[in-house]
Formats: sequence, structure tokens, C-alpha cells
Amino acid sequence: MIDRKAVRRRFERAAPRYADASRLEAEVGARMLERLDYVKIAPKRLLDAGCGPAREARALGARYADAELVLLDLALPMLRLARRAGGMLSRLLGRRRPLAVCADLERLPLRPASMELAWSNMALHWAGDPLAAIREFHRVLAPEGLLMFSTLGPDTLKELRAVAGAARVHAFADMHDIGDMLVAAGFAAPVMDAERITLSYAGATALLADLRASGQTCALAARPRGLAGKGFLSALTGGLEAQRLEGRLEATFEVVYGHAWKAAPARAADGRAIVRFERAGGAGR
Repeated sequence: MIDRKAVRRRFERAAPRYADASRLEAEVGARMLERLDYVKIAPKRLLDAGCGPAREARALGARYADAELVLLDLALPMLRLARRAGGMLSRLLGRRRPLAVCADLERLPLRPASMELAWSNMALHWAGDPLAAIREFHRVLAPEGLLMFSTLGPDTLKELRAVAGAARVHAFADMHDIGDMLVAAGFAAPVMDAERITLSYAGATALLADLRASGQTCALAARPRGLAGKGFLSALTGGLEAQRLEGRLEATFEVVYGHAWKAAPARAADGRAIVRFERAGGAGR
């Protein structure tokens, strides 16, 4: 179970240095953007959920120049950075400034069916209830709208978990479980895949500093609350240092990618079935 207040505090503190520290999120965002080359969509309104400093929002805004952008993040300082970046993009493209919203993924303050594209890079694993967040994405998407996201899988930081213990390192959802959540939320034919990205560090101190600087520290509701003390830190760094390979410490991140479409409704609000007829090539004209 995730402590939302702790998540907010982590990213509020990380905001000033997040853009430089979050190299994993930057790389995954770039890979997600490449996947859009294979998707035929021209959204009028798009949501960047968990936008951070709006790194991908700038690319999304340039790709879909006619779309209205909504930037959403839980941490207000992060959202201020995003709004500033969005303002620069708007001036360059001569368009309206993006709407910035400070809110939780599980309670999106947006109208039903108001978005054609919902984008979320490396944010879903911070939701207390991922299924509730996915249901919210489904609610705010228009029929035939697209959800595209990335999140972390169970092998993430396995090196750190082996030393620090499960109480101090998050357990991330399996790719197949997330696919089941998409179906349960009403999405059609979800597509899921995963890859492992390994980051290399000079040592334990560099890894732990990188995680702190990017806000990636424990926010479990049941996490130990007292000060860990010098003994724990010494044991932690020693255990990590023992895992060095060829003088470097490697950290594994399992990245899960998913996309799914919101199907057109099969029934009207009053329960009547909706039947669609396609006009065959020019017949009846």
C-alpha cells in the first residue's frame, strides 16, 4: 500500500533536481515517443498524467500541434516546472497555454470522455490503487481514445531489495496483472510488453543519491518510520558494494509498457443496444 502524502513529499523535494537525476524516466519516455510512430491518432485533447517537468509533454505538444494539452502531477513544485515548460512550448507554437492540474491519478478532476489520448510515463506504480487509476483513465477517455503508459515491474531494484529487505523497497505489479486490470477497467485488447534496463553506478553511494535526487525512495505505508541509523546504512552500502561487477554496481529496472483503446460503447445510457451501420463504397448515392 502506497502512502500518497509520502509520494507527494518525495517529489516536491526532488523537483529542483529531478530533470537531471531522472535519466531512466527520460530514456523510457523517449522509447514511448518512438512507439507513437506506429499509432494512427490525431487527438484534440491529450492528458500527460504524472507529467513531472513536462519533458515528454513538450514532444507530445510538438507532435500534436493542434491538441489541447492537460498537464497533471501530484507534486505542485513539479507542476510549476511543467507549466513553465508548457508556456515556452505554447509561445513557440503560437497556441494556448496548457492547462496545469495538481491531482491524484486515482481522482482525475476531468470530465468523462474529455480526452483522446492519455499518456503516463513512469507514474502508475506510485498510485495507491493502480486499478482505480486505470479506471479513471478509462472514464476520462473518449470512445476510441488511447491510453499509453509505462510503469515498473517486479524485478526493479532487485539488487537493493536483496540487501534492504521487502519492507524498504516497493513490490511492483506484474505485467500480466496490469493487463488484467486494463480489461477489468473496460479497455479493449490491451498490448503489454516489458524490458529490463540496467543502470551502472560507481558504487552504492551514487545509486542511493540518484534514487533520492529523482524522488525514487520508499513510500510504502508500512515502511519503517524511525531513523535507520549508521549501522543499517553501513550494512546497506556494504551489501550493495559486494554486488559490484568489474568495479561497477548495476541496478536493474524492469520497465512495463502498455497501451489500450477505449472501445465504443455497445449500449446507450438507457440500456438499449447500439448498432452501427457502415455505408459500403458509395452505395445508394
